[in-house]
Amino acid sequence: MLAVRPSAVVPDSLSVPSNAPEHCPGTESELAGKADACNGCANQEICASNTPKGPDPALPLIRDRMATVKHKILVLSGKGGVGKSTFTAQLGWAFAADDQIQTGVMDVDICGPSIPTIFGVALEQVHSSSSGWSPVYVQDNLGIMSVGFMLPSSRDAVMWRGPKKNGLIAQFLKDVDWGDLDYLVIDTPPGTSDEHLSVVQYLKESGIDGAVLVTTPQEVSLQDVRREIDFCRKVGIRVLGLVENMSGFVCPGCKTESQIFKPTTGGAERLAKETGIQLLGKVPLDPRIGKSADYGVSFLDEYPDSPASDAYLDIIDKIKNILGNETTP
Repeated sequence: MLAVRPSAVVPDSLSVPSNAPEHCPGTESELAGKADACNGCANQEICASNTPKGPDPALPLIRDRMATVKHKILVLSGKGGVGKSTFTAQLGWAFAADDQIQTGVMDVDICGPSIPTIFGVALEQVHSSSSGWSPVYVQDNLGIMSVGFMLPSSRDAVMWRGPKKNGLIAQFLKDVDWGDLDYLVIDTPPGTSDEHLSVVQYLKESGIDGAVLVTTPQEVSLQDVRREIDFCRKVGIRVLGLVENMSGFVCPGCKTESQIFKPTTGGAERLAKETGIQLLGKVPLDPRIGKSADYGVSFLDEYPDSPASDAYLDIIDKIKNILGNETTP
């Protein structure tokens, strides 16, 4: 007869403090302060007591800082390498193309911070003042923040456990002097882990306008996007829509398009129909997108005649409309 081990109780991830150890059972658990994972934790004594647990002290500071940010957008992908950060950058460039729109891009892909390179400011450093950390400005109305600015070298690996990652995300939200922003675009790592949960927890009071999910046509990518959709629904984040990246290949010479990654199971279009989520658009492959990212320039400005630029701008206009703003002419 086989012995069946009872399923482990999964802690509410939003009840886990930002400085908790890796296997924290959560402050609401009966094992709070008593589990083996609690040994050595700074919160062990208060968790084990009967004292009511107070809210995270960072939350009111984040709420005050985010009060001047009109729209907060998450860019998510279940799978790595689908062009999520590149899309985030083009979204930032497009918003900031209007001089009257103040835009911020926050990179919480802590182990793979590529946003500084894509924006061409990888050698810049973060400066602090009496009002907090200053974002690195790509142009007057486009500021970005990333752990990439804090590393001694671009070759240095970031080997942090969850609590340290969570702490840095809290600092990005409460200590960065973002000022008055129309849009804050948050670039996240692949998956549904610490960074995503931290952003949701810290912005719970301030509110997140929604998430854009980036995928490629293959089923192997779509499988992970389905998990990302499930994550959004479980934590209460509205999905603004799906973007299918690398959807066909555009020849820079003749401008003809051919399929490289065939949507064997229907691609993002079929997934959108199955889930009832809007398909914002399909962005074809263009080798100059990667070139623009490597050189830190706006693909939309450099190659406005590319079909990929048309696709990006159409998607971005749809996002603006969903959020209730007029599209930029």
